[in-house]
Amino acid sequence: MNKVIRSFGAAFSGIGFAIRTQSHMRVHVGAAVAVCGLGFIVELKPLEWTVILLAITVVMSAEMMNTAIEQVVDLASPGIHPLAKLAKDTAAGAVLIAAILSIVIGLLILGPPLWRMLFQ
Repeated sequence: MNKVIRSFGAAFSGIGFAIRTQSHMRVHVGAAVAVCGLGFIVELKPLEWTVILLAITVVMSAEMMNTAIEQVVDLASPGIHPLAKLAKDTAAGAVLIAAILSIVIGLLILGPPLWRMLFQ
């Protein structure tokens, strides 16, 4: 049981590190809070909540993997190296793809009820 508790502690430490040190992670957290607030306002259905929460999870997980990759690359290659740049850029690209898709998902789910609230 102690091992499980330590594992959770390490995971929470990693989440805290990402939030404290990565400005993009703070943007993702803020966006997630805003989207969840809008979800409560428009009274999303359970399936809509599931899709929204899955999109949030994918973006935050991708950002944390990007952070981990950046840290390891910096450790292994403190100087500028083309392969180190490629690894970092590729990881950042994965976050960008996840973020763009999550915006599309958010617009598809939240857009229509917000439009009705604002213009009807």
